Amino acid sequence: MKKYAIGLYEKAMPPTLTWREKLEFAKSAGYDFVEISIDEKDEKLARLDWTADERLELVKTMKEVGLPIRSMCLSGHRKYPFGASDPAIRARSMEIMEKAIILADDLGIRIIQLAGYDVYYEEGTAESKALFLENLKKATEMAAVRGIVMGFETMETDFMNTVWKSMYYVDAVGSPYLGVYPDSGNLTNAAKSSGGNVLDDLYSGRGHIVALHLKETIPGVFREVPFLTGHVDFNAVIEKAWDLGIRRFVTEMWYVGNDDTWADDIRFACKSMSDIINAQITHE
Repeated sequence: MKKYAIGLYEKAMPPTLTWREKLEFAKSAGYDFVEISIDEKDEKLARLDWTADERLELVKTMKEVGLPIRSMCLSGHRKYPFGASDPAIRARSMEIMEKAIILADDLGIRIIQLAGYDVYYEEGTAESKALFLENLKKATEMAAVRGIVMGFETMETDFMNTVWKSMYYVDAVGSPYLGVYPDSGNLTNAAKSSGGNVLDDLYSGRGHIVALHLKETIPGVFREVPFLTGHVDFNAVIEKAWDLGIRRFVTEMWYVGNDDTWADDIRFACKSMSDIINAQITHE
């Protein structure tokens, strides 16, 4: 058995591709799985209402291609957060959560990455944090029923931009079904802005980190920075992650209309990150 798995974030590929084309390309580029996106756009949230036949067809496609979808980036809670002041929005957040867990179960997804926001489009308050925790506990109980693991993404906002901050909520819930799914780029930006240390921060989540997003950033820029052109020390981050027992990685990048380069960019990301991960194996 391979000693680790590396996945590709779905949004790295053109949205015009079919699921079969996405899976086939990811496999050809050297990936082990794809991470599906359920973001705040209606077209992505509509996936939560796929019929039984649509779900079965996608499972068949995974089997035929020989590459599965095994994690979900559930960023739809940015628009419908657990801590929203509007009860209707909070109700929608829990509906999204329940449907996402059921979809994950049906598709064979192991990990759901949660967006680490109490609120996003409104000002955070003590009440929003309390509501966030209250609904997080309910969400974790739902995930436990289906055996789905959830992990917080460390975000670009102050609420949860470090593993240490994520662990406050992980400890408060106290469930094996809730951990941290950090983002190497966001962690690096947070450390640079606060004078912190990325490796120490990763260590603060020891025993609770379920996977790692590998993403490049530069100070103040959190998206669409090409791999190995920014300030993320991937060698050090991956070495620390490996020491902490992390064996699942996802390269996070975006298709931005770069029709001439997107495929090569993805192949480069897979090879460069895989080379660093493989170096850890040789050091064991």
